[in-house]
Amino acid sequence: MKKLLYALTITAALASCAESYNIQGSSSLALLDGNKLYLKVMHGDELKDLDSCEVVHGKFRFAGLLDTTQMAALYMDERSVMPVVVEKGDINIRIDETQQKVSGSPLNEVLYDFLDKHKRLGNLMEELDHRYSQMLLDGIEEEQIVQELTAEASTINQQEDSLVTDFVVSNFDNVLGPFIFVQMSSSVPQVEHIMSKAPEEFKQLPEVSEFYKNVTSNANPALEPNAPVDTNPQDIDDATIQDILNGKQ
Repeated sequence: MKKLLYALTITAALASCAESYNIQGSSSLALLDGNKLYLKVMHGDELKDLDSCEVVHGKFRFAGLLDTTQMAALYMDERSVMPVVVEKGDINIRIDETQQKVSGSPLNEVLYDFLDKHKRLGNLMEELDHRYSQMLLDGIEEEQIVQELTAEASTINQQEDSLVTDFVVSNFDNVLGPFIFVQMSSSVPQVEHIMSKAPEEFKQLPEVSEFYKNVTSNANPALEPNAPVDTNPQDIDDATIQDILNGKQ
């Protein structure tokens, strides 16, 4: 009996040291109903399930204990849909045809404010293609079009570079900094610049040191994303969901 009480005491003590997370989700996409969603986190080089749940009448929920704040991703089957910071408190996920957003907790608010700004820059870059076609139809010389749009693209690229760099530097001390650094660094000079500002604690994080080692050993000016999390959630409609469920995406 004493041993049982001792075990229960230890279990209660350990549980009291852990923080709880509560993630409430909703979706207007009918095809999600009855399907499972997964919260996945990286453990070393492997992607592991942290939690899973079924979507019922457009609602889903994840809840549990965690010893530390973690970066995770919401998955449908094998496709990453959106990043989620699993942290203490009440977290809300919304998935519809025009937006995928996480809100309610401090780091998720910071992350999705950044992702909104990053997406706006991406939209500006995409608009340049449409403007190119329109300017041709308007009879403008192609050389003039290329010169004008190249200058605008360069400005947008500089803004994107500054946005990512400033965000990582501002979040060296939490999970967002290393996550965006590994996911969104776009060139060797940018990586070197960020690392020159980073504290030792940041540099010694396994994911950061491994990424930096790969970048410098390859010395490739343009970097390819190498982590399994989509940091630019796209519009998802029922047709896209059906493709995912059919294994086409």
